[in-house]
Amino acid sequence: MSPRWASDPSIRRGRSVVHNLHVHLVFVTRYRGDVLDNAMLTRCEQVMRDVCARMGAELREFNGEDDHVHLLVHYPPKLPISTLVNRLKGVSAHYLRKEFTGRINRAIMHGHLWSPSYFAASCGGAPLEIIREYIKNQKRPD
Repeated sequence: MSPRWASDPSIRRGRSVVHNLHVHLVFVTRYRGDVLDNAMLTRCEQVMRDVCARMGAELREFNGEDDHVHLLVHYPPKLPISTLVNRLKGVSAHYLRKEFTGRINRAIMHGHLWSPSYFAASCGGAPLEIIREYIKNQKRPD
């Protein structure tokens, strides 16, 4: 078999497509409030991994600080990034607000955890290892 057809686990195949799409996402808390702690980040990662799996995507890396999170997501071409973002932010906000009510002050944040905006960058031209290292090296609060 030709070397260019060698099996690569990061290349996914569908019925009519072969793809290797990654997106680097950053979500910031409403008003950049310092509300996230280690327990919240751990729970947020679990929720976001579940959401990605249900949508046919894979959360490859996750980390954050007290006011934002970084994600590296491997996703299928049929999934719009805006849909992925809306689901990730909506579901994670629901569970985090429900499970950490004392930490998230609804009055100050007007009932929202995440800012309505987000950052998304396609990954592929730059080596993914550099992005992975950047995400891994975020200063996670204790």
